[in-house]
Amino acid sequence: MTIVFAILIFSFLIFIHELGHFLSAKAFGVQVNEFSLFMGPAIWKKQVGDTLYALRCIPIGGYCAMEGEEQDTDNPRSFQKAAWWKRLIILCAGAAMNFIAGFLIMVLVFAPTEQFVMPIIADYEEGCTIIGDDGLQVGDRILSVDGEAIYVQSDFSLILSLNAGDIHDLVVERDGEKVYLDDFVMEKHLFGDETTERYGFTFSVEDANAWNTLCYAWAQTMDTVRLVRLSLQMLFTGQASVSDVTGPVGIVSMMSEVASESASALDAVLNVLYLGGFIAINLAVMNMLPIPALDGGRVFFLLITTAIEAVTHKKVDPKYEAWIHGAGMVVLLIIMALIMFKDVFTIFWG
Repeated sequence: MTIVFAILIFSFLIFIHELGHFLSAKAFGVQVNEFSLFMGPAIWKKQVGDTLYALRCIPIGGYCAMEGEEQDTDNPRSFQKAAWWKRLIILCAGAAMNFIAGFLIMVLVFAPTEQFVMPIIADYEEGCTIIGDDGLQVGDRILSVDGEAIYVQSDFSLILSLNAGDIHDLVVERDGEKVYLDDFVMEKHLFGDETTERYGFTFSVEDANAWNTLCYAWAQTMDTVRLVRLSLQMLFTGQASVSDVTGPVGIVSMMSEVASESASALDAVLNVLYLGGFIAINLAVMNMLPIPALDGGRVFFLLITTAIEAVTHKKVDPKYEAWIHGAGMVVLLIIMALIMFKDVFTIFWG
């Protein structure tokens, strides 16, 4: 069932992504030759006007094929004939739809929640050295730590863990104003008979309502965007390795593990949905990276060619860009195949 649910989630996210391209292209009068879900031979297809709608047999991917997307044509409704800003919106629409879908999934996930833990200081214990006139105070809302925004309460410990040592820069909201605590000492202590050190203060809890549920879902969405950036940053700096990267096979395995460890069927559904929302937001961000074959790469080349054409008054042949994206697609497919092989090896022999 987890595999079926995972396929449904991936299919939904692909459909939503391509739907973004499709709707924006139609809105700007760009001819769409085919709108297809999945790859391979068609098991169902129907021609409606200029567009062929198809459902194909291999449950991987999908596409929105626009006239003149890879090469220029004489068709006045081709992609290349559209104004540059229209092409920009069409290219960004897929990622935008994934982002919106991820946010809405987060709203569904947190809708049953009765209370939210907020990054607001509620109370502290005797012996806590962080709370005081020159430090944090009860009622302070923590806005950032070491320059990173605190969207949800769990961000506090996460961001602190990324920077070694006890000295950090904090920004809090106090009585409606920002207070800056630079080079602030965040020391942990033992309390009572405990053997584990901690900070010695607690965060406040708020009852859920429609508004703060939306706010919390948005905070989780923005937190996920930041996690993508931090993950890429850690990869480039060597704090994480390529072996930590996972693909569809690893994600399905993760979903199965999360579902099996959930306390109830509802918890299992919500936990898997959360992963689905997390993946949707990840796809939105990753797809906008300036890498050939991705929408972000296409946006990058669109801006470059638009600037060149504005200066030279000569149109850049789109076939050159198509060659670059084709090569980029081959490289991405090889990388995905290697990641899938690694995931399969880890699951069965790791």
